[in-house]
Amino acid sequence: MVAPRDARRSPVDDAASVTVHDVAREAGVSQSAVSRAFTPGSSLVADKRERILAAAAKLGYRPNPLARSLIRGRSGIVGVGVANLANPFFVATLQLLSDRLDQNGLRLMLFPAQGEPSIQDVLHYRIDALVLLSVSLSSLLAGECRRAGVPIILYNRTTDQDDASCVVGDNAHGARAVAAHLLGGGHRRLAFLSGSPDASTNIEREAGFTAYLAEQGLPPPLRECGHFAFDAAMAATRRLLLRPDRPDAIFCANDTMALAAITVARHEFGIDVGRDLSIVGYDDVPMAAWPSFALTTYSQPAAQMVDETVRLIHALRESPSNHEAVVCPGKLVVRGSSRPVA
Repeated sequence: MVAPRDARRSPVDDAASVTVHDVAREAGVSQSAVSRAFTPGSSLVADKRERILAAAAKLGYRPNPLARSLIRGRSGIVGVGVANLANPFFVATLQLLSDRLDQNGLRLMLFPAQGEPSIQDVLHYRIDALVLLSVSLSSLLAGECRRAGVPIILYNRTTDQDDASCVVGDNAHGARAVAAHLLGGGHRRLAFLSGSPDASTNIEREAGFTAYLAEQGLPPPLRECGHFAFDAAMAATRRLLLRPDRPDAIFCANDTMALAAITVARHEFGIDVGRDLSIVGYDDVPMAAWPSFALTTYSQPAAQMVDETVRLIHALRESPSNHEAVVCPGKLVVRGSSRPVA
């Protein structure tokens, strides 16, 4: 015997059939009030919101995000392109960004990016904005997003293009602070362990570090490239420490490379890091504070950078052409991997 149609309906089917009109009638309010009750940050008196939510719970109503996005002309989705999840700084940034977006009624969609995200993927999902975490921006992606009305925000990168905003740390100031700290500790044979040579963050940090040394009458630092990666930085550190004119201090363009440099110096060369060799990083990832590393580093204000990114997302959704370049100051955090200033 075939069961009646209603007997075969699941709770999911029942919930899906409940409409805004049903909730409005149950709560004794308008349909627009129901919509506002499910919109974060909307204006609605507390008792009315509670009455609407109680009616929705009783009826099993759940708002349809796709339908709501079609009505509003926005998806509520922010695309995030990231190329290097091996870097703890970007893992922490993603967590912060996901939390902040959620608090603002938005959702994060991750686009793996080797070079930059696929244009087709980005535009297919009708995202409200695209955030690039240390991913370079091509003129092709910028142009396609501009034509589609999708604003772009570069995080921890700068750009010369007028089609994007950016949120960065104060790289030049940070690098100069590192140089001053190392010279204050009595170091004179300095080295710079570079990240990706074409990355704006690396360029700015190297330029600030080198400029400060020149102002103090010192030659440019020795240089090796670690590509912002642990294994490549280990190999680069070996090359530096095998030189006859071995440096007595190494400034690494990020913490991942600095942790690699400490590992090689201590365990392969038997060097007393913090006394015979100072090693300084950049970012202040959680591992930097571990006693086994005690890494001196320039701390990037990730929470402030994420807050500025979310602010820009809202601003650009309203005025897509009003781009900004935001610089967030950080601070030097001195730990045991470097000599104290004399």
